[in-house]
Amino acid sequence: MLVIGSSNTDMVVKTSRFPAPGETIIGGDFFIFPGGKGANQAVAAARLGVRTTFICRTGDDLFGRQALEGFRNEGIDTTYCSVDPEAASGVALITINAEGQNEIVVAPGANDRLMPEHLDAAKSAFTNNEYVLFQLEIPMATVSHGIQMCRDLGIKAILNPAPAALLDKNLYPKLYLITPNEKEAEMLTGISIDDLASADKAADRFLAWGVKQVIITLGAGGAYFKDGEQAFHIPAPIIQAVDTTAAGDIFNGALAVALSQGQSWKEAVRFAVKAASLSVSRLGAQASAPYLYEI
Repeated sequence: MLVIGSSNTDMVVKTSRFPAPGETIIGGDFFIFPGGKGANQAVAAARLGVRTTFICRTGDDLFGRQALEGFRNEGIDTTYCSVDPEAASGVALITINAEGQNEIVVAPGANDRLMPEHLDAAKSAFTNNEYVLFQLEIPMATVSHGIQMCRDLGIKAILNPAPAALLDKNLYPKLYLITPNEKEAEMLTGISIDDLASADKAADRFLAWGVKQVIITLGAGGAYFKDGEQAFHIPAPIIQAVDTTAAGDIFNGALAVALSQGQSWKEAVRFAVKAASLSVSRLGAQASAPYLYEI
């Protein structure tokens, strides 16, 4: 499987509540974890036993070197992870409240310098994989170029449209699958999602725009799937949330693994919901990604 996306270092502070604008509060524990949506998804896939290649760009600094070492330790192919000599590695500042909810600010750094030509140089990585997984923490032009490469090569492109950003309507028909959460789906479709009926309506809009399959993740509510033939909801098990930071990333990595192993849509979504649910029960982004035996 091929993942194209961001690599960040997450700096995490736990606190009882989020501060109001202009307010300073005393937090609790501080942690540094490897993160970034692309990297999280690549690690999730690798831990579930699938050969995984990752394309990213880091800075020539301590955070970048640690990230690349971490990928290799996870068994990820980093052949096409490049180092930018002029930009810092990406950093995310994360606050987690007592309920396990988070607020995140990202400084992209070298992630913003992953260009279409870097994907062209990695064409062999595309042709060796059936699925390619994208997110939106790298330049939109690079994402669009990669999705076009998938279309030209007959490869299935999966887009996790996070962080939320408006998409060119011409992109939708090129997607095998889109996987927004409720807020991302609302931003893209204009439909507020507060129950399964509204999730179904939003999914219909994506399908009308040309996407072949749609999964809307619903947090503690599980996930909703729809394509031209079937629609179903997979609820999530009840879990005491500790940190929800990477739940969506773990879901996407696990989903792509299940699809690459030939599981049905219902089996794949159920597998991914279990993986994401396990991840919120512990702290950290990549650190929270479960191994296959745990699922």
